[in-house]
Amino acid sequence: MFFESWSDFFNMGGYGFYVWLSYGITFVTLLILAIQSYRGKKIVFREIQREQQREQRLQATKSRGAL
Repeated sequence: MFFESWSDFFNMGGYGFYVWLSYGITFVTLLILAIQSYRGKKIVFREIQREQQREQRLQATKSRGAL
């Protein structure tokens, strides 16, 4: 599609509001998804680390009890 000016580009033949609104909604949705994924990853790694530390403590107490 060829536009004569930047104004025509942003107006998009009268449909600019809908076009840019759909881009905005998509961008915000993807941004929220990325933030939630990052936070979820941190939570999962923290839980794994906590579980590993718990397992190490259990192994230490078992080895002390076997002596």
